Amino acid sequence: MNIVERVQAILLKPVETWPVIEQESTDAQGIYKNYLIYLAAIPAVAGFIGMSLVGAGAMGMSFRVPIVAGLGNMVVGYVLSLVMIYVLAMITNALAPSFQGEKNQLNALKLIAFGSTAGMVGGVFSLIPMLSVLGLLAALYSIYLVYTGIPVLMKAPKEKAAVYTAVVVVCGIVAGIILGAASALFSGGGPGYMMGGGRPDAGDVSIKLPGTEITLDTAKLEEASKKMEAASKKMEEAQARGDSAAAGQAMNEMMGAALGGKGGKPFAPDVLQGYVPATLAGLSRSTLEARSDNAMGMNFTSVTAEYEKDDRVLEVKVQDIGAVPALAMAMGAWAQSTVNRETQEEVERIYQKDGVSIKEEYRKDGSRAEMA
Repeated sequence: MNIVERVQAILLKPVETWPVIEQESTDAQGIYKNYLIYLAAIPAVAGFIGMSLVGAGAMGMSFRVPIVAGLGNMVVGYVLSLVMIYVLAMITNALAPSFQGEKNQLNALKLIAFGSTAGMVGGVFSLIPMLSVLGLLAALYSIYLVYTGIPVLMKAPKEKAAVYTAVVVVCGIVAGIILGAASALFSGGGPGYMMGGGRPDAGDVSIKLPGTEITLDTAKLEEASKKMEAASKKMEEAQARGDSAAAGQAMNEMMGAALGGKGGKPFAPDVLQGYVPATLAGLSRSTLEARSDNAMGMNFTSVTAEYEKDDRVLEVKVQDIGAVPALAMAMGAWAQSTVNRETQEEVERIYQKDGVSIKEEYRKDGSRAEMA
């Protein structure tokens, strides 16, 4: 499959292209390895360049996401977009009988993967933040692509395709909100990027960025997809029995597999609380919140404290994500870098001290400072 030719065909001739896609002999690993990992990089990298290097501005004001934070956002967004494709494909497959269609997980993945082409290609508009609204128009065209593909791949009657598409879109929005919240939990130099790994049929694919290299093991991706499929079957069986608790547990297993596993058990909140003193830098602690959460197959704990004196406020947050594999990759994106950036208004540094990565960001007027 030639990526450029496939992109052109699905965008310009979707009605003629869907039957070709249906007849193609492939699997989930092939779809990800030969297509999705490249297309999904477009909005991720373009968004990083647009918000961290180009910046957004209006009415004489400008804003840039710090490079390190932007790099973390890019990696997390990239990983979760790949997860989102598979989750939405499973939802699409589960909905098929409700619209007189035929359940076929591979066809559902083909539908969502290739139907998302317009939205992913449209992510290039994020290079210039003012044009990012055009990316939304491209995403709307992806909805049309899914609509034209449903009768072919999911065998639903054409008269049911519109409603089927609408339900898939709503489910996608809900799933996107959940995954967006996960992204916000785990997001923390120099321009440019390079897709490595050689040919699309290579075993692993590497993304080289300033200061780090991320390798996607496609064999493990296939293993994760099988675990997700098994969890999906458990969820369907639980729903058929009316066992909502078992269905929820299966959903957690499915998301845990998508993120590479649950990782290790995080420290208990009371243990983390020991790292938060009663006073700090001459300020007294005014609030303290310790909590543990479980979401989408992940366990994590956090402690947040605020210190106040006069007009000064200091917030300290200690968080343990339990080393979830896919999210640990995002954490390592900044921890393995070295940055020394200074402007007239602010300073950003990343350096190693005694084997520990430290990130400092502060404004020179003393109004705001962060350390990780």
